[in-house]
Amino acid sequence: MSQQPFLPIIVGTDINAYNMAISFHEEYKIQPVLVGKGVLPFTNLSTIPRAIEYDKKLGDPTQFAKILISVAKKYEEAAEKLILIGTNDLYVRLIIENRNILKDYFVFNYIDEELMNEVQFKENFYKLCEQHGLDFPTTVFYNCKTDDEFTKDMLYPVIIKPSNGIEYSRHPFEGQEKVFKVENITELNNVVKMIKNSGYADTLIIQDYIPGEDTAMWDSVVYVSSKGETQLVSFAQVVLQEHTKTAIGNYTALISRYNENLMTKLSGFLEALNYRGFGNFDLKFDERDGKFKVFEVNIRQGRSSYYVTAMGHNMARYFVDDLIYNKEKPCTYLKGDVLFSVVPKIVLKKFVADQAVQADIARLLKENKMVNPLFYKQDKHLKRKFYMFMRQVNYYKKYKENVW
Repeated sequence: MSQQPFLPIIVGTDINAYNMAISFHEEYKIQPVLVGKGVLPFTNLSTIPRAIEYDKKLGDPTQFAKILISVAKKYEEAAEKLILIGTNDLYVRLIIENRNILKDYFVFNYIDEELMNEVQFKENFYKLCEQHGLDFPTTVFYNCKTDDEFTKDMLYPVIIKPSNGIEYSRHPFEGQEKVFKVENITELNNVVKMIKNSGYADTLIIQDYIPGEDTAMWDSVVYVSSKGETQLVSFAQVVLQEHTKTAIGNYTALISRYNENLMTKLSGFLEALNYRGFGNFDLKFDERDGKFKVFEVNIRQGRSSYYVTAMGHNMARYFVDDLIYNKEKPCTYLKGDVLFSVVPKIVLKKFVADQAVQADIARLLKENKMVNPLFYKQDKHLKRKFYMFMRQVNYYKKYKENVW
């Protein structure tokens, strides 16, 4: 049997991994190999992956490269090249930290370790934003190792979140939230104390809370080729995000939008940093001063970035054209009309307060422009379909019971 030109090796088993797997399947009819730490029903019950290689030690920095090399050796006969794609912050960090070993077995497109530390640690990231003219919320940094009780004047409410999300997840504690919202300095110091007691000893971000519903949140996906050329810039308005405390910040519905001025600014920022690969910006529109404020850039595609594929710009194709076929492309600023949603229509109709967005939802549903990648038609597993249906039912309950 002749070798296929490439085989995607996707690290992760969550929604993001599933979205990337179906992107490859849609475009090339190729079944990727997934590598995961835990069994998740999005992917475990799917007929799309060729195989899923599970290893509980995948998140261990001392084991990560060994596990991936053994996967590479297992599948090296199947394709001329193996494309390596990470789907969460930890796996992307481990790919970058092990770049020199992994590049002998895989092709991939990620930034170097130095730049990763600049953009992933918020203190550094906001300094870069300031240097390059990107707006961001008023922010104070608190060092859990050395700082005493917090006494600075802030306008309340404020948000508290870890600067180092990976380290924070390694110190679970009762009442742990991805993001805390507090109304006064007493509440703030109670949260800080709780986090310090968990063993987290890195920096905390204490940040002005920008008012507004989920629809004030915005998303942008950028792809910069391995040669440093920006090839894709998207922009979308968040319709809903997860409302459970441990999942805030994960978007469940988006509508594609277009803002050339801001899209140019974001892609220019990444080019100035000599960025590579997918970057996914989280922003919020501040109605108080009419500015889009940047929270962060994820150094990978996001779990809701599938809307880019749905707009006719398959994310898998960007990896393949760049890493396999070495194609140069002009930069595309995505224009289109798509409603991306992993929640059922009833949730969209019932839990979105913004009337203008509600009108757009109604129009896009009428025009049949809603896409939910979790119900990919080529995925034939009946048990998975049942699980996904039950998940949709549960979403209604989740939004009813959790108000952010």
